[in-house]
Amino acid sequence: MRWKLLTGGGLATTAMLLAASPVLAQDGDVVVEEVDLYVRFGGTAADIAQTVILDNIFIFIAGVLVFFMQAGFALLASGLTRAKNSSNMMMKSLMDAALGVLVFALVGWGLAYPGGDGGAWFGFAGWGIPGLMDGLPDLAGATEDGFYPLSVSSDFFFQAAFAATAATIVAGAVAERTKFVAYLAYTVVITGFIYPVVVSWQWGGGWLAERGFVDFAGSGLVHLTGGIAALVGAALIGPRIGKFGADGKPRAIPGHSIPLAMTGVFILFIGFFGFNPGSALQADMSVPVIAVLTLFAACAGALGALVSSWALLKKPDTSMAGNGLLAGLVAICAGVGSMDVVPAIITGFVAGLIVVPAVLLIERVLKVDDPVGAVSVHAVSGLVGLIAVGIFVDEASIGTQLLGAGAIIVFVGITSGILFGILKAVGILRVSAEQEIEGLDVSEHGAPGYGPDMLTPAAATA
Repeated sequence: MRWKLLTGGGLATTAMLLAASPVLAQDGDVVVEEVDLYVRFGGTAADIAQTVILDNIFIFIAGVLVFFMQAGFALLASGLTRAKNSSNMMMKSLMDAALGVLVFALVGWGLAYPGGDGGAWFGFAGWGIPGLMDGLPDLAGATEDGFYPLSVSSDFFFQAAFAATAATIVAGAVAERTKFVAYLAYTVVITGFIYPVVVSWQWGGGWLAERGFVDFAGSGLVHLTGGIAALVGAALIGPRIGKFGADGKPRAIPGHSIPLAMTGVFILFIGFFGFNPGSALQADMSVPVIAVLTLFAACAGALGALVSSWALLKKPDTSMAGNGLLAGLVAICAGVGSMDVVPAIITGFVAGLIVVPAVLLIERVLKVDDPVGAVSVHAVSGLVGLIAVGIFVDEASIGTQLLGAGAIIVFVGITSGILFGILKAVGILRVSAEQEIEGLDVSEHGAPGYGPDMLTPAAATA
């Protein structure tokens, strides 16, 4: 049930192309044959096995790129926050992966992919990962419709990287004032329950899949989920000390390194070429098309944010342009398997254009302190992506897309609200004022992220 169909737009057209492929005849002459590039399982049993092996190796490499995104998130969040919290930001991204993967393996996998006849709101296939140590899938049905080419190990590796991504989105939004133990508790709940349940609705064959909801690579299932959890967490934990003045107006708290932050953006940019093309779940000629559409949306998103930041802030803001590129990447996830070139560019540009006013609205109107703009990049842009599918993809319904988005917002909002509410009630959500002023590197981890020779006195105490 985890098959992600390539339908509509450019990919559907591409899938019908026939290529003239030169092959050698027995007498040495070159003969031109008509070959359907999308007939993948033909020839001998050995040929079929090689195709399946290629699929699995491709998904493994894509998964490595998605896991590499943890480094991007760590650098981005560290660069956009103060130097005294840099080690804490790195530790959060490390634990998103380390703790999140093990929790997803124990319980999240069985919730995300419960099996059965589909159409359900909730199911559980059991603890652990049945079949993890098996080799290739049974090739007996390789030539039949619906054959799934991935081994359990390849499939889990790729999906676990997505779970870690959903978890790490929150880190930047609650940065500089959250207790580390609270963040560990959050990681357990989102990778072990919240994210897997949302995934089961679509990729696990649940009720949204039955209704025709389209989310190819996770604008809603991954990014909207993480973004709403980030919004709830940041709202319940409250703003950083000094973020808002007595008049309620926000004050700028600059991050300590734009170069670090932009390095993180570039790493995330690269990682999305595993995130989106890998979501084809097979190595075929859809992969380069998906990659190029992803590229176009990202570039359009950066330009959209450049335009809106120049208009609203009177300067072409570097961090906003970086967030615009990420917004374009997030927004195209839902429709990249179904859109043509122009809709992909429009989707990315609109997401980038919106991300800047979204950051300002969340900060100035909602009074939510989100140091890195995570809510705008992931929740707002994820919503843009889901709506864009309803507008540009013939096979999708705008009503179904909004229904899915609304369900994700309500479910994640309630469950994460309960989680952060409990953590706040028992007194383990936020550090003390003294610890926040000192910096979480020292108070939470026992040592600064930078040595004293790397910092000016002002930067060390900021």
